[in-house]
Amino acid sequence: MSSVESRLRAVPPHALPATAGALLSEGFGAREVTLLLADYGLTVLQPVTLLPHTGEPVSAHDGPAGTAFTSQKPVVEIIADPATELVHLPITVRGDRLGVLSVRLPAGSSDTATVLRLGEFATALGHEVATAGRDTDLYLQARRTRRLTLAAEMQWQLLPGRGCARDEYTIGAHLEPAYAIGGDNFDWSTEADHLTVTVTDGMGQGIDASLLTGLTVSALRNARRAGIGLADQAALADQAVYAQHGGKVYASTLLLRFDLDTGAVRAVDAGSPQLYRLRGTAIERIELTAQFPLGMFEETPYEEQTFRVEPGDRLVAISSGVHGTSSAAGDLFGEHGLRQILGATRRTPPHETARAVVAGLIEHTGSKDLATDAAVLCLDWAGRGAGTAEGTAGAV
Repeated sequence: MSSVESRLRAVPPHALPATAGALLSEGFGAREVTLLLADYGLTVLQPVTLLPHTGEPVSAHDGPAGTAFTSQKPVVEIIADPATELVHLPITVRGDRLGVLSVRLPAGSSDTATVLRLGEFATALGHEVATAGRDTDLYLQARRTRRLTLAAEMQWQLLPGRGCARDEYTIGAHLEPAYAIGGDNFDWSTEADHLTVTVTDGMGQGIDASLLTGLTVSALRNARRAGIGLADQAALADQAVYAQHGGKVYASTLLLRFDLDTGAVRAVDAGSPQLYRLRGTAIERIELTAQFPLGMFEETPYEEQTFRVEPGDRLVAISSGVHGTSSAAGDLFGEHGLRQILGATRRTPPHETARAVVAGLIEHTGSKDLATDAAVLCLDWAGRGAGTAEGTAGAV
């Protein structure tokens, strides 16, 4: 596989799909290879071809390729005419689901060992696609079913990804309206012993909201990368936003810092994002003391609170665009609708739970596109050993 990886790294960024096809033809007798990337709305998987893009997208949730994407497991499709086997392999980079690699093999070729080797190839290709995205627009353009607004372009470039996974946790997150998002954002940073997560809701719409959120997230990252504590990260970001806007606009932010050894969580609730915990069959909102949003007042002091997570816990953070959205009839989506979806998706992966919450919200509003931004971040906690299970979870 190291030889394969070196050959993938050696080609120009745009040539990865063609090179993958050639390598799979040489090594596995592949007759056809298609790289499919998930669109921003997570509705379809689109084939990557040289510009202008051609090829028909397939569902990201149904059919063999969609099943491979949602389940994150290989799916073998038996084709009668011509007699071949189409192997659909999920492409995921450190927990961030990118798409699916579909490989057509001669009939009878897809034994277990072959599928495992193809899975390793798909992972190697995924890493190269993620890296190549820094140097070409090919893969970003392949993710679009239509044009992004400028505000959405800025927001998607600001995100760390849509998922992240380690032995201790798995994160899946989603934004809507995917092609017109303005002020909502999620962010994370993983270290040897800690994980920091933020969910931010910038006031306003469109470019103004995107600029505000960009400033807020950049200020939070700047403070975090300086090694500053969580409360001081909020305080410095608050000062940056206030210095720029003088309190006329502000950004609501939830900041969380997890100790990977103990499950202890430090939290700063600076505004509207809400946090729910699922433990077993119980669903509870973690009540944190609400503090002022970032940038509302000059030099606002912030205080940290603590709670604890245990192995098997699921945390779901939502922006005000989820819990504060009403239907055309004026019915609030609210906690009841959210709890129903969280209970129904308790055993599904975090990525699918985040998507399901947004899908439920869209169904509630009765509109194809949401009128306000909505962000959902779902985190499954495994922790490290028995130490994580000590103590009783609960905000203090």
